[in-house]
Amino acid sequence: MRELILGGVRSGKSRLAEQHALDAGVPVVYIATAHVRDEEMQQRIAHHQARRPAAWLLVEAGPNLAEVLQREAQAGRCVLVDCLTMWLTQLLCDADETMLRREVAALLDVLPRLPGQIILVSNETNMGIVPLGELSRRYCDEMGRLHQQLGALCNRVILTVAGLPLVVKGS
Repeated sequence: MRELILGGVRSGKSRLAEQHALDAGVPVVYIATAHVRDEEMQQRIAHHQARRPAAWLLVEAGPNLAEVLQREAQAGRCVLVDCLTMWLTQLLCDADETMLRREVAALLDVLPRLPGQIILVSNETNMGIVPLGELSRRYCDEMGRLHQQLGALCNRVILTVAGLPLVVKGS
């Protein structure tokens, strides 16, 4: 099972993903992609940490998300990635174009072959106005393309709005 859960900031997407991981009834590996860059980000991370069950294995991923997924995904295990937004942002800011393309391609290549249940969380960023800045526009373009490709690969796609799930694909 491959599941993509999208939503805006504080839409309830992470909470929904965590509930789906709990409902799976198997061991959970939580792959965190955020890096602490300031006090506010530390508070956001702490909020997520406080909600997670202690029994969940935590793995922090850098740019090599596909490699981490390949290592952690197993039959009888749920892997929750939270979130693709932070992963792509860090690639856009810290990696060159070759590395960005390589890591995105690796994720898209490995995802269909992974055993177990995979839950991917990401911010839906493309439902508003076109941003003014070049980097922000590029980010929205890259995120939108990635979401389309992941949506095609996933069995279920859910959009969360105001804490409510709207199933876009699957059941």
